[in-house]
Order: sequence, then structure tokens, then C-alpha cells
Amino acid sequence: MLQTLNKSLEKIMPLITPTGVVLGVLLASYLKDFAYLIPYIFAFMTFAGSLGSNFTSFKEAVSHPVPIFVALIMLHVVMPLWALGVGHLTFNGDSYTITGLVMVMLIPTGITSFIWASIYKGNIALTLSIILIDTMLSPFIVPFTLSLIVGQKIEMDVWGMMKGLFGMVVIPSLIAMLLNQLTKGKSKEVLGTPLAPFSKIGVGVTVMLNGAVVAPYLRNVNLKLAAIVLVVFFVACTGYLFSFLAGKLLKKDRGTVVSLLFTCGMRNISAGAVIAVSYFPPAVAVPVVVGMLFQQVLASLNGAALDRYFKRQTQKRSLTA
Repeated sequence: MLQTLNKSLEKIMPLITPTGVVLGVLLASYLKDFAYLIPYIFAFMTFAGSLGSNFTSFKEAVSHPVPIFVALIMLHVVMPLWALGVGHLTFNGDSYTITGLVMVMLIPTGITSFIWASIYKGNIALTLSIILIDTMLSPFIVPFTLSLIVGQKIEMDVWGMMKGLFGMVVIPSLIAMLLNQLTKGKSKEVLGTPLAPFSKIGVGVTVMLNGAVVAPYLRNVNLKLAAIVLVVFFVACTGYLFSFLAGKLLKKDRGTVVSLLFTCGMRNISAGAVIAVSYFPPAVAVPVVVGMLFQQVLASLNGAALDRYFKRQTQKRSLTA
């Protein structure tokens, strides 16, 4: 029954996050008092999502570090600077919105990128390694880079942010990996499969609670909110494009290109929303929460486009052979 539920939830993943945001805004008066649960739910999601990881596959991927290095540069240098530039062009002088745009692109890669990479035949060991390394580095990279880029313009609780990322992402990941290593993969079967549907439900719940917190900023539909939606959508789309080009420039196989597309294109946006809501003024969280509306939809569309691209490449090679 749980496996059937998990497969059903996988099919509607593109709808879970936007539905969660809408419900959060509509039911804000009932839900906002439960916002304190968000870090705990997220830690559970990270633990469940990391049960398939182990230190052996991590070691294998690290022995070929170039794609990992490229992914980290894309995630924490290229895309945040691109978002900063676009933010200054579109929202010049609005430090809160610009900080939110930078955060959308600065937060670590999404754990759900593993699901999409596996669907489209990505390099699983590489995908998990990028997720793990980026997750471990995020408590240091995210506060440091934000301080560097926007720190003088906005107040930040850097230490609180680091503790939040450790508690929600790093520690649960390490516990899950250690458990998988010690049980020789049995923990994934015993715990991973039953917990998988609850993890996806957790995504919807955290998105809904985050939506409730920033509801006052999303409820009034105006030109500024529409502009934020368009700009976040544009930056997210270019993230996939830049990631694909980076994979092609490396002249790597399909598996590597697919892994780079999803790990660099997607973000742990629920964690970003938690951080934004917890340690910044609510206005900073608006672009991050908006990013939840179409992250899974964009992943689905780009995955299908990439699949068609590789099929055409295969057909061309067979014709010239």
C-alpha cells in the first residue's frame, strides 16, 4: 500500500508544491501557529531522502572530482552572481527582494534532484555525491556568501542560519548514511521504502506552513508580486540552461549531463524557505516561496526536453554510422 501511495505521489510531485503554497496562504490563520514544526519535518525529510546514500558510492564519485567541482561552482558562484545581477536590473534598491533572489540560487541542491536524475538515467553515484558534499558545505557557504554579497545591506543571524542548516540537513544526512553503511544497504529497504511517501507528504506540509508565514506578502496580488514571479521563473529557467551547457562543455556522457542538469538546476527550496522565514524579514522569503510554485514543474519539463535531445542525438549517430 505504501509503495502504491509513493508511486502516486511521485506522479503528482509537480502539483504538490504549488498546491501547498496556495493552501498555506488560504489557511494562514489556522496554520501559522504550527510554523515551529517546520525544521523537525524537514530534518525527517532529509533523513528519509538520504537513506539510499552510503560512503562507498561517495568515495567512487569523489575519485572523479571535476563534475562535482563544476556543480559547486555553478551552485554557489555562477547562479548567485547571475541572480544578483538580474535582481539589481529588475528590483534596483529593493535589498530584501534582491536578497531573496540570491538565496533562491544560493541554497544547496535539492534532495529531490536524485528522484529526477534516476528517472532520466543520470549518474546516481555522482548525483548523491553532489547532494552530500553540497549539503555538508552549505552551513558554511550559504551564510558566508550571503554576508559577502548582501551582508552590509541586511541584518542576518549567521550563527542561527548555520545551526539551522546543520540540524535540518547535515546531521540527518550523516545519520542516514551511517545507518545505510552499517546495515549494508538494508536500512534503505526496511526504512527507506516505507518512509518515502511520508517524505513527499512532508514536502507538501513544509511548503504549506512556509506559505502561511509569508501569506501577507502573497495574498495581495500586485505588479511587484507578478514581477517577482516572472523574475524567479526566468532565473530558474536559465539555471537549467547553464547547467546543461556546463555538462556539454565537459564533454561527458549522458549520465553526467543529466546529473548536472538536475543537481545544478534544482534547489533545496524548502530549506531555503525555512532559513528565509526564520532568520530574515518576511519580504526576503517571498522570492524563495515563489520558487516553490514551479520547481518540480520545471524539473519535469527540462527532464522531458533533455530526454528528447539525447534521443535525437542517438538517431543522428545511427544514421551517420
